[in-house]
Amino acid sequence: MAMFGKTENGAVAARSGGGSLSFIGREVTITGNIGGSGNLHIDGTIEGDVAAASLILGAEGHVRGNIVADAAQISGTVDGTVAAKSLVIEASARINGDLSYDAVSVASGAQVEGRVKRLTRDAEPALKLIASE
Repeated sequence: MAMFGKTENGAVAARSGGGSLSFIGREVTITGNIGGSGNLHIDGTIEGDVAAASLILGAEGHVRGNIVADAAQISGTVDGTVAAKSLVIEASARINGDLSYDAVSVASGAQVEGRVKRLTRDAEPALKLIASE
């Protein structure tokens, strides 16, 4: 099941198999870590780490800390690392930190300053040592 979908007016909405959606508005600043097993939409500022099943960081959202999620859609600014199984980076995104992912989509215009690596690697062939005579 997809974690994100488009509504009739084109807005992106989080989907979940029974989880709830929590929303942090642009007028809110939170200092401290946030964690939960539900869906989180951030338009405000978080000064701390964020962990959620799915995360939408709106274009006006800002996270100064690390993000861990099963699915993440980043449109705002992140000063920290992002680790997500499914990662969507929108054109308005500004990320200053490393990315870890299983699947990633990066829109033209997005800015990422950091290293990019997969969380899991496909099985690689074993190396064989061949002795020369």
